[in-house]
Amino acid sequence: MIVRQLFDAVSSTFTYLLACERTRQAVLIDPVFEQHARDAALIRELGLTLVATLDTHCHADHVTGAWLMQRAFGSRIGLSPAYGATGVDLPLAHGDVVRFGDEALEVRATPGHTDGCLAFVSADHLRVFTGDALLVRGAGRTDFQQGDAARLFHSIREQLFTLPDACVVYPGHDYQGRTSSTIGEERRHNPRIGGAAREEDFVGYMRNLGLPHPKQMAVAVPANLRAGAPEDGKAPATPTWGPVVMTYAGVPEIAPEWVAQHRAEVHVLDVRSAAEYDGELGHLDGAQLVPLDELRARAAEVPTDRPVVVVCQSGKRSAMGAAILDKAGVARVANLAGGMVAWRQLGLPA
Repeated sequence: MIVRQLFDAVSSTFTYLLACERTRQAVLIDPVFEQHARDAALIRELGLTLVATLDTHCHADHVTGAWLMQRAFGSRIGLSPAYGATGVDLPLAHGDVVRFGDEALEVRATPGHTDGCLAFVSADHLRVFTGDALLVRGAGRTDFQQGDAARLFHSIREQLFTLPDACVVYPGHDYQGRTSSTIGEERRHNPRIGGAAREEDFVGYMRNLGLPHPKQMAVAVPANLRAGAPEDGKAPATPTWGPVVMTYAGVPEIAPEWVAQHRAEVHVLDVRSAAEYDGELGHLDGAQLVPLDELRARAAEVPTDRPVVVVCQSGKRSAMGAAILDKAGVARVANLAGGMVAWRQLGLPA
């Protein structure tokens, strides 16, 4: 199984991309709305077909990216029906199995943090995606959204701690930089529920956490009851001047073919050396030459009345050039994907 652990620093949320190596079918667990471009880029770059997004619960600290993923890839939206959320076309209950290619996830109900919490267990019982029920050396708070500490105690003990010791725990959050654990570790060392902890110990601990309510709760919960769809039904703005694609590395790129067809509508900035500019690969007609080493000091020389397409030999230096211009306040900028090498391979004029 392909497994990628992704992180949103604002909400300390982990998102997990899982895929079948043979069929390239994939699921995305706990996507974050603001990280849609990043996650979508990774799905495209790995050549995956997203069949579903799976939310472990109705989040209070961030808005799910499920709706955006459905718009982009046609994926189904999975969530417990306990919340009564709209837009969910894959209601998930205890004992259900989510299949993607040769892989499968078993759904286990783990209520307590909220009443609709779910965990997803790989078919070989070697991985479990616990959401907010069980965290690394912690457990999800139980003081809002129908939280119930006693119920969470039994969920963890009966649904998660019954998995093998070697089963890797992938939590929904971590605030200390910890990325994973194992069931055996948590059964022994979790300070809230590990070792010889009894129900009254866990309940007493959880009732005295004294945590402030999540800052985004008033925004996140209503949005998540719509599967992450904005209230006005409109997706976040994307570049309208051309088919700009954000890569997983965070680089805005545009295809050479489009640039060739719309050459008069963009300003081309070449960041190679003068020798390369006049070398074997040639250059685009009318391209402005500003070597990358000089670009920060000369950024004001780049016209911004048209979108700026940055080019180099292979698209690597120009990616940095696009980042430099972005930081300098150039709103419409993209890297020429593949650079002059790709341009020449496509037989485009230079």
